[in-house]
Amino acid sequence: MKVTIKVARLQPNATLPRYSHSGPFGDLAADLYAAEAASLAAGETRAVATGLAFEFPPEFGALVQDRSGLALKGISTLAGVIDPGYRGELKVVVTNLGSRPFEISPGDRIAQLRIVHRIEADFTEAESLAETQRNARGFGSTGK
Repeated sequence: MKVTIKVARLQPNATLPRYSHSGPFGDLAADLYAAEAASLAAGETRAVATGLAFEFPPEFGALVQDRSGLALKGISTLAGVIDPGYRGELKVVVTNLGSRPFEISPGDRIAQLRIVHRIEADFTEAESLAETQRNARGFGSTGK
């Protein structure tokens, strides 16, 4: 399934998202690129401009997610839900979890954009929930 998403270039050097691998076994998310230079000290968090704004169809939105190669270096994205009605510039919240400064240059791949189908749920309060084999066991419940 393909969906068309309009993208406005807000800065002349902005790079449109693109998939490194396409086709039946292609990438799940498209690369997002920095439109500005940024220096992140160890432990620092900042929003890095992409220079792009998006127009999603009403039934779609997107999630901004880490690039695995950057995550191995301690560079992570902390937030990134893009609702279909948002038309402002997409800025990627980047955190340096590493112990050394990290430099970002314009044109660097800084995150991935995963297009998601929007589903609106009705949340109904209940006095009890059905039992399952797992129940409330959460973090570490598999013993691994």
